[in-house]
Amino acid sequence: MTYRSFVGVVVVVLVGAMAGTLSQVRPRALHIHLGRNVFHFAGQNLWFYAMTVMPLAQVISIEFTSPIWVVVFAALFLGEKFTAVKGVTAVMGFIGVLMVAKPDFRVVDPGLVAAALAAVGFALSAVFTKFLTRTATITCILFYLTTMQAVFGLICGFADGHMAWPQGPALAMVGVIGLTGLGAHFCLTRALSLAPASIVMPMDFVRLPVLAFLGWLIYSEGLDLWVIAGSALILSGNLINLRVSAKPR
Repeated sequence: MTYRSFVGVVVVVLVGAMAGTLSQVRPRALHIHLGRNVFHFAGQNLWFYAMTVMPLAQVISIEFTSPIWVVVFAALFLGEKFTAVKGVTAVMGFIGVLMVAKPDFRVVDPGLVAAALAAVGFALSAVFTKFLTRTATITCILFYLTTMQAVFGLICGFADGHMAWPQGPALAMVGVIGLTGLGAHFCLTRALSLAPASIVMPMDFVRLPVLAFLGWLIYSEGLDLWVIAGSALILSGNLINLRVSAKPR
């Protein structure tokens, strides 16, 4: 997370300088920026931990409860309308996640808990981002995203007095993660500036079948009928939400 953030800082500053948008970075609503980045940083680290102890398809499926939380939080904090269709699709998504994860409620699985909390963190981050797009530019939001999380990363990285430095192929992968992660944040922030959060976030579910397939192909992780059926239910619910939301009023 630390190296990813520093890659992002360099890219944001360089691109902002070339585009002439660095002057848009202003110290306004810093408490909102801080809250947004605390939630995202916590969610991302919980997500990374879950990836080490659970199959890829299960982690991604549980992460995809995030749009369900966005629907709830957007209604509470952003004033977006909570409709019956959004409620139904949220329930469909939750049932789909249970089908994929098949949690044993008699046992507290740390990986499952981490993935679930990561989803809440991502949802709150999206809601804060939507709020920021009302007054801050994309360059400003991404600048505070990368710089604040770089500081968070240094604090956590040196918490035990030692920082692990990437070597060889890992160094190149850190660069790839930094660039793709920043690109994803740019697209998400731009989308949230154009449409309601409860419409934008469900689009993220397109990743689910792709990542489930890659987990099976690259890491030989199981891809059983429950994973396929649960993924289909989650995607169906969100497609219904998008189709209804897209209809002219």
